[in-house]
Amino acid sequence: MIELESNIEKKLIDQLSSGESQWTYRPDLHTEADLWNNFRYILEQNNKAKLNDDPLSDSEFEQVKNQLQFSSFYEAGKWLVGENGVVYVHVQRGNETLHLVVMNQEHISGGTSVYEVINQYQALSCDEDVIQERNRRFDVSLMINGIPLIHIELKNKEHSYMDAFWQIKKYIGEGKFHGIFSAVQMFVVSNVVNTMYFSAANATDLNPKFISGWSDSENKPVSDYLEFAKSVLSIPAAHEMIAKYTVLDNDARKLLLLRPYQIHAIEAVRSASRKGESGFVWHTTGSGKTMTSYKATRNLLMDIPSIEKTIFLIDRKDLDVQTKMAFQSYADNDLVDVDDTDNVTDLIKKLTDGNRQMIVTTIQKLQRMIDWRLQKGTKSYEKIKGLKVAFVVDECHRAVTPATKRKLENFFANSLWYGFTGTPRFDENPYPEMGDLPRTTEQMYGKALHKYTIKEAIHDEAVLGFQVEYLGAKGLGNMDAEEDISVYEQEPHMLQVIDTIINRSQNKLEIKRGKGKSYEAILTVKSIAIAQKYYDLFKRVKRGETQVKISEEITKVLPDFPKVAITYSIAENEEGEPVNQEKMKEALQDYYEMFGARYDLSQIQSYNHNLNDRLARKNGKFKSRDQQLDLVIVVDRLLTGFDAPCVSTIFIDRQPMAPHDLIQAFSRTNRIYDRLKMYGQIVTFQAPVRFKEAVDDAVRLYSAGGTGEALAGDWEETEKEFVATLATLRTVAEKPAIVPTLSKEQKKVFVKVFQHFDRVFAQLKSFVRFEKDQLEHYGITEQEYDDYVAHYRNVMEELKSEKGNGEVDPTVTDDYELLSYDRVKIDYDYIIALIQNIVIEDDFQNEEERQRKIDEIRDHIEALNEENPKLGAILTHIFEDVLRNKEAYQGRDISAIFEGMRKEAIAQIIDEFVAKWYVDRDTVIFAVAHASNGIIKDRNILKEKGDYAKYKQQVDNPLPKFRYNTSMIAELEQLIDTEIQPLQER
Repeated sequence: MIELESNIEKKLIDQLSSGESQWTYRPDLHTEADLWNNFRYILEQNNKAKLNDDPLSDSEFEQVKNQLQFSSFYEAGKWLVGENGVVYVHVQRGNETLHLVVMNQEHISGGTSVYEVINQYQALSCDEDVIQERNRRFDVSLMINGIPLIHIELKNKEHSYMDAFWQIKKYIGEGKFHGIFSAVQMFVVSNVVNTMYFSAANATDLNPKFISGWSDSENKPVSDYLEFAKSVLSIPAAHEMIAKYTVLDNDARKLLLLRPYQIHAIEAVRSASRKGESGFVWHTTGSGKTMTSYKATRNLLMDIPSIEKTIFLIDRKDLDVQTKMAFQSYADNDLVDVDDTDNVTDLIKKLTDGNRQMIVTTIQKLQRMIDWRLQKGTKSYEKIKGLKVAFVVDECHRAVTPATKRKLENFFANSLWYGFTGTPRFDENPYPEMGDLPRTTEQMYGKALHKYTIKEAIHDEAVLGFQVEYLGAKGLGNMDAEEDISVYEQEPHMLQVIDTIINRSQNKLEIKRGKGKSYEAILTVKSIAIAQKYYDLFKRVKRGETQVKISEEITKVLPDFPKVAITYSIAENEEGEPVNQEKMKEALQDYYEMFGARYDLSQIQSYNHNLNDRLARKNGKFKSRDQQLDLVIVVDRLLTGFDAPCVSTIFIDRQPMAPHDLIQAFSRTNRIYDRLKMYGQIVTFQAPVRFKEAVDDAVRLYSAGGTGEALAGDWEETEKEFVATLATLRTVAEKPAIVPTLSKEQKKVFVKVFQHFDRVFAQLKSFVRFEKDQLEHYGITEQEYDDYVAHYRNVMEELKSEKGNGEVDPTVTDDYELLSYDRVKIDYDYIIALIQNIVIEDDFQNEEERQRKIDEIRDHIEALNEENPKLGAILTHIFEDVLRNKEAYQGRDISAIFEGMRKEAIAQIIDEFVAKWYVDRDTVIFAVAHASNGIIKDRNILKEKGDYAKYKQQVDNPLPKFRYNTSMIAELEQLIDTEIQPLQER
C-alpha cells in the first residue's frame, strides 16, 4: 500500500526535530502573517540592547519587511552574505538609524541562531489578479532566525522526485515565493527513496541537469529521505550549506550550491590544514574544481587563524584571467578579498602588506620574485620568507614541476601545499626521473585527501561520458595499425579531416538548431606549422579553392559556417618564430574582420582572453551568432583548465598522447550544457588501433577501474542497439499509422519505447560514419521516423489532456526532448542571398534555371513562414516586389532592406503600445531590450513611467490603477514573446 504523503511529511519533521538535529517544530505557523510575527519576535529578542527594550512599532517593522522583498533568490543570497558574516536590516527611528542583526553566519549551531521547521504553509500569490483557487500549500520549510531558507517538497513512491521539481518550478512561476519566502536559497525534492537538492533560481533558469543527490565522503549515495535529512538537513550541516557552501556567481547572477564531493574535499583540506598536513584533491576534470578550490582557499584563510596568506597558483598566463575572473565573480559577494597580481612588484606589495587575503598569481611571477627580485637580507625578503602561507595549486599535475616546488618549499619554510587535479601522476605515468625529485603527485603533495573519479562523476551526472571515433588515413572507420606517419602531414589527409569536420559532423555540432544555438569544436594538431597549414586550408575551402566543398545543406542553416580561429604561443627568439608571427598577424586580421575585435602581436594575451571568452559563451553578447566561433585550431592551448560547456567535440589529428594529456583534452568536451548534449565527442584521425588502446588505458587509470561507465558504445555497438530498439518499436507499433489505434496503456508503452529509440537513433546519427541512405538498410525511412514523431506528439497531448491540468501521466517522461528530429531551419540570410542573386541575375544559364531558383526561394520562405511568420511575411513582401519590379532593386542591398523593414515593424509595435497605454517610449524600448525569455526584469520602472492620469483622461472605461499596471506589463510581455522576439531572431 502506498504511504500517504502526510505520513511521509510527519516522519521527516520527527527526524528533523528529534535528537541532535536542533530544529524546533512550529505547528502554529501556517500563514505569511504568522511568519512575519514570528520573525519580528526573534528579531526583537536578538536586538534588545539596540532597541533599548522598546519593541518595533508597526511602521518600523514595515521598513524591515520592505527590505525582505527580494526581486530574486540571487539578491536574497547577496543580502545573506552580510557584512563580515553578520546580516542586518536597518530601521530609521527618529533621527537614529538602528542596525539590527538578523543572523550571524558565524553563529552556526549556537549563539543567536534559532532553528525552526514548519509545514503546510499557505502560499498566497503576490499577484492581486490571481484567484484564490491557485493558492498552494508548501510541504516542509526550514527557517533560520525566522526566515525560510530551505524548502522541501515530498512525494510518495508512486511519483518521481521530478514531479516535486516541476511542482516547485510551477510555484516559482506563479509567484508563490515572495515576501518572507523570497529569501529561500535551497530546494529539496524527494519521493522517499530518491532525494535531491538544487539551488533556488527563477522558473526560467531551473534546469533538471543541475539537480544533485547527496553522497558520503566515500562517494556512496545517500538517497533515502530520512538518511538525507540526517546528513544534510541537521544542524550544523544545513546552516553550513547556506552559510559556507552556497556560492554567488556575480557574472551569471545566480546561486550555486556545492555538490557533496566538493564539500567533502573542502572539509578534507580544512581537516588536514588543522593538523599541519599537505595533500591533494583528485576531482575529475569538468566537475567544478575551480569553485571547489575557491572555497577551499577561502576557508583556509577564514578558518585557520595562523595562516597569513593563501596563494592560488596557476601555471599559464592565458588562463590566469579566466580563473581570476571566476574567483572574483565568486568573491564579489563574499567575506574575503581576492587579489590578482599584475606584475612581480604588485605580488611583493601584496605579500608584505600585512593583510590576510587570498592572492591569485602565476607560478612564473612567483619564480621571478624569488630568483631575481628579492634580495637576501632586505626587509621584504625576510617578511615574505617568514610568512605562514598555504598554497593551493590548480592543475597540480603540471602547474608546478617537482624541481620548482622544492625550490619554493625551501624558500617558504612555513608553507602548506594543496594540489587540485583531475589527472594525478601515478606510477603508470610519472614525471621524468631527475635525481631524488618526486615522480608522482602523492610524492609531491602528500596523500589524496579526497577522490572523485570520471566514473563517479558520470554516474552522478556531474559530467557527461565520452563517445570516441577512431579514424585512420585509409578512410572512415579504417582500423589498420600499420600507417605511414608522413601521410598525416600531407594535404589529401588534411582535406579529408576538414571534410569530416565540415560536412560529416552536423549532428556533433547540432548545426540543425541554427544561428546562435550550434555547438563548438576544437581541432588539436602536433605542431604550430601543422596548425597554420590547417588554418590556411580552411580559408581556401571557404573560398571554394579546393575539391572539398561546404554542403548546401549546411549553408542553408548557417551561411557563414565554419567560422575558424587559431591560437598558439609565439616568442621572439625561438626557431621559426618570425614565420609564426607573420601567420599570427594574418589570423589576428581575420579575427578582426569576423568580430571587430582588433589585436596586434603585442596584445596576443588579450587576444587569447577574448578568444577564451568567445568560446565559453558565458557573456551574453557571445550568445549571438555574429559573435560566435565554430572551431578553434590549437596545439596544446585550451586542452587543460579551460571551461566552455558549449564545446561538444574535439578533433585530434596527432599521435596518441600520454594518459593525463588525453583525459585533459577529452574533458574539454564533457561539460553539461543542455538537454541535447549527450556526450563529450572525440574524433581521432591517426593510428586508430594504438589510439584506442591509449584511450582505454587512460580511462581505466582515471576511473580507478574499467571503461564501461566513461565510454559510450562504438559504432558497431550503437548500430546493434539501434537495430534492437527499432525491432522493439515495430513490435509495439509496426507502422506509424497503427499508433492511434492503440489503447491508453499501449500508448504509454509506445511513448517509452519511442523515447528510447529516439535516444539511440540520435547517438547513431552523431557518428561521422552515419549516412542518411543507410536507414533503409535498417528497415526504416526518414519519412517513417517523422510520422512516428507526429504520432508521438499526438499521444503526449492526449495524455496531458486526460490529466486535465497540462501534466503528463507520471508513468511516462514529460520532459523528454526529441533528439533525432531533423527539422532543418533554413536561415533567412541564405534566402536573402538567393533573392539578391535573382536581382543580379548573373548566375543563371537560362530562364528555366531562373524559374527553378524562384520556386526554391518560395519553398524556403514557406518553410520559414511555418517557423517564424513575422520574418516570413517580410521576406514574402520583398521577394514578390522584386519579381514585380526588379529594376527598382538594382544596385540595392536586399539584406539592408530586410533589416530596415524588420526594425520598422518593431518600432510600429512599440509605438502602438505607447499610444494605447500612455507610457514613456524610451522606457518601453529599454524594457524590451533587456527582457529575458519574454520577462521584463524591472517592472517598477514601467509603472513609474506610465502616465495613468493621461490614460484615465483619454480612454473610455479605463482600468483602475492597480489593474492598469498589471495589464500594461502583461500585454508588453505578451508582445515581446509573440510579436517582437520573432522579429529580433538572428
